[in-house]
Amino acid sequence: MGALPLLFLWERDWANILKDKFGCGQMQLFGTDGIRGHVGNFLTASLALQVGYWVAEEIKSQTERVVLIGEDSRNSSPMLTAALTAGFTAAGLDVWQLGLCPTPAIAYLCANLPDVLAGVMVSASHNPPGDNGIKFFDREGIKLNQATQAKIEALIQAQATWQIPQRWGKSWQKSSLIEAYKTNLCHSIGNDLTGLKIVLDLAWGAASQLAPQVFRDSGAEVICLHDQPDGDRINLNCGSTNLAILGETVKAHHADLGIAFDGDADRALAVDENGQPVNGDYILYLWGEELLGLDKLPNQAIVTTVMANLGFEQAWQKLGGKFLRTAVGDQYVHAEMLESGAMLGGEQSGHILCRHYGVSGDGILTAIHLAALVKQKAPLSQLVSASFTPFPQLLKNVRVESKQQRSHWQSCEVLMGEIEKAIADLGNQGRVLVRASGTEPLMRVMVEAEKLEAAQHWTDHLVATIEKYLIC
Repeated sequence: MGALPLLFLWERDWANILKDKFGCGQMQLFGTDGIRGHVGNFLTASLALQVGYWVAEEIKSQTERVVLIGEDSRNSSPMLTAALTAGFTAAGLDVWQLGLCPTPAIAYLCANLPDVLAGVMVSASHNPPGDNGIKFFDREGIKLNQATQAKIEALIQAQATWQIPQRWGKSWQKSSLIEAYKTNLCHSIGNDLTGLKIVLDLAWGAASQLAPQVFRDSGAEVICLHDQPDGDRINLNCGSTNLAILGETVKAHHADLGIAFDGDADRALAVDENGQPVNGDYILYLWGEELLGLDKLPNQAIVTTVMANLGFEQAWQKLGGKFLRTAVGDQYVHAEMLESGAMLGGEQSGHILCRHYGVSGDGILTAIHLAALVKQKAPLSQLVSASFTPFPQLLKNVRVESKQQRSHWQSCEVLMGEIEKAIADLGNQGRVLVRASGTEPLMRVMVEAEKLEAAQHWTDHLVATIEKYLIC
């Protein structure tokens, strides 16, 4: 009985935090990629404990009893892993802790280990070191659906009573399981990478140990940047959010290409041999063109998001391909791929999903296949030049701390009116996208136009409108 008062205190305190932060009846724990936020005020050990317990209660099975937990290099990751483990074992499930590993390793192992019921990745992806997050995967390596997320939020909010399980769960260290994921990556490319010199920016994160091994085992000469797990520096001025150092290093070493990962390695961006950035739209096009030629794309379809460039869409359609757009977020891309039967999809930000080789967005998988294309065909700059000409596209972020304002931004009549004016002005020669980030306290404004001047004008105008009417 000694532990119960503390448990109930944590439940009551967390419910009060949610009430103060979001208001009665609106918890909004889950964003577009699991639970994510600043550690210590929003994301706490008490929350992780409860989420672990209630996820276990929702997904319990009569046969599988194992939950995998992996983590990135953030200083708060071991604490959150311990709290999640306590929640799962309190509900009677066993936990296999993998330690430092990429997020796609969790998804792959969930789908390929028969004893596994679910997987959890403790990571805030590309966010700064002070943030962290919790991503959940089911036994097929697919992220938890919104209905399950809503149930978990409701149970925490209601301060539902914990039940004593028939058996308590146990926890084991199982880092050796990551080797199976590594083997699958190496086997996924039909030729080796011998003769290529590649620079990898590991962002001080989850790929820092595994990605260099994969490339070296595939025969490439590898030069590494930011290649130690470092919770104080993860993602800071490096990785997929900052390609400058990578580009300079590629040119200095006369490398064939460079690859930058984010903190949990579920996405990757590239630079060509001249140090020029290559985003996810180009990677999708190049990989898609290869698969299309091999007759491996059902209905010639690619799935991407509303952020994808119009130049990409028009070029893909000229190849006879089908172009499907979703909301921003790899879970929406994945859902559309399953619904439509598409085998390739992804985001401009570098989340690429290829169902021929994996079950989730996978930065390392994407990177080795892009490298294989360079070896087989031509330098990356030539491949990009021959692909498509992008429309000028500008993206600006506006920090809006109030979640209430971000959640209800469409209620701002002035902003909606200005968006309508921008859409009318651009007509068929451009696009406007304004949205609230699902992972950070930001409003994102994207304007795409045939002429750069028009894109610049409307981007600046909409940013100024947000700053005037949503920031208080």
